[in-house]
Amino acid sequence: MDIVRKNVGRNKKIRNLIYSLIGLAMVVSITVGLSRLKPAAPTVDRAAVWVDKVKQGSMLRQVRGLGTLVPEDIRFIPATTQGRIEKILVRPGAVVTKDTVLIILSNLELEQTVQDVDLQLKGAQAEYTNLRIKLESQKLDQRAVAASVQADYSQAKLQAEANEELYKKGLLSELQYKLAKTKAEELSTRCGIEKERIAISFESTEAQLATQQAKIDQLQALYQLRQSLLNSLNVRAGSDGVLQQLSVEVGQQVTLGTNLARVANPTHLKAELKIAETQAKDILLGQNASIDTRNGIITGRVSRIDPAVLQGTVTVDVLLTGELPKGARPDLSVDGTIELENLTNILYVGRPVHGQTNSTIGIFKLDSTGKEAFRVTVKLGRSSVNTIEVLEGLSVDDQVILSDMSAWDVYNRIRLN
Repeated sequence: MDIVRKNVGRNKKIRNLIYSLIGLAMVVSITVGLSRLKPAAPTVDRAAVWVDKVKQGSMLRQVRGLGTLVPEDIRFIPATTQGRIEKILVRPGAVVTKDTVLIILSNLELEQTVQDVDLQLKGAQAEYTNLRIKLESQKLDQRAVAASVQADYSQAKLQAEANEELYKKGLLSELQYKLAKTKAEELSTRCGIEKERIAISFESTEAQLATQQAKIDQLQALYQLRQSLLNSLNVRAGSDGVLQQLSVEVGQQVTLGTNLARVANPTHLKAELKIAETQAKDILLGQNASIDTRNGIITGRVSRIDPAVLQGTVTVDVLLTGELPKGARPDLSVDGTIELENLTNILYVGRPVHGQTNSTIGIFKLDSTGKEAFRVTVKLGRSSVNTIEVLEGLSVDDQVILSDMSAWDVYNRIRLN
């Protein structure tokens, strides 16, 4: 006989509910546990990253910039008169001296002007000679007149003295004596006048000749100017060196001041470096520098700092003090390094890819095993070309990754294999 069991359905529902609650609790516990687990650290190939050790000691601060070698002595040759290019005798790259003729110009108008001025000068010189002869003749005539008056005066004076003796002896009348005396006095006055006339004539002669000579000097200067312009049609280098540039072609018409050529001395070079404006603030005149020509390194010192900023860079001139290596020539691309200062007893490390002066960055520091790296915050100070000062966040002998780790920015821990 079957016995009816009471509350079976109700107990079964309660049991199923309990099981459901237990299962839900387990799911929640597992979810919470998994959420609290740290994400798995990504693995990075150690050979693919650049690792450096923090050091303490002296760090030489430097800045680096690209540039070119340029001549210290550059001569730009302008056209001193207008003309037409007839011949080009020398091409760029040729070694020239100061008397080497580079270009021959032609200017028919200038040639005609020189001839006209030459004829005017010769005419003025002939006129001067004719005037001098004429004035000399006039001076001789005046001297002859003065000599005649002087002779008459001397004769009249002697006659007056003789008449005076006769008058005193009563052998000559008083009237004859006075007439002779008056005539002598008149001739004495005329003699003085003739002497003054000669002096005035001499001054007049000098003035007239000086006027004509001034005209000659003016024409002479004009002729020399025109002749120098004519001579400048044969364009010369003006200095020893190498012809670097030729800016004209045969048949071209050029005007006054047109740049024709450029000559430079290849043995006296300097380096023009382009330094980033953020790094140029610490550069001073006289600081030591080294210039890498890819065929040797030349020592030098800073000789000029351009006050202007162009396209984010400052031009710095480095005067080369060392011997030029073979192949050093104008416009050669070089790499220059300028020494700023020597910092002593500081912490420093190789410069990270994104490490800037006086900045704070996140960087991966290796643990003691060297198999894992953790992100730490590091405060940086003064920087050099390849190294940078460490102010906070690292200690001596810490190893850090300097490579670009932007691909792992979301991770604070990585594994190295």
